[in-house]
Amino acid sequence: MRAENAASVVDGNAAAGMLWDVFGTDVTALVGVCGGCGDAAPLAEAVVEIDETAAIVRCRSCTHTLFTVLRDGDEMRLVLGMLHEIVRP
Repeated sequence: MRAENAASVVDGNAAAGMLWDVFGTDVTALVGVCGGCGDAAPLAEAVVEIDETAAIVRCRSCTHTLFTVLRDGDEMRLVLGMLHEIVRP
């Protein structure tokens, strides 16, 4: 995320488009488990800081970064943080 770009703080649904570009499907209903505090919640309920180049997806309970999605031109990158696992309910 560029310093000159003010990021919006939203829920995980706002990152759905960027996540679609990475996974090729809607993953917001999948449950992410935080490796920091153990909280498990749908990715749609995560706290997200987003702008046109990045989405920083944070645990809603402890605010650790679960993962970051980066857009660089046509390339998409997923950088893992404290995401322990993803569970399909």
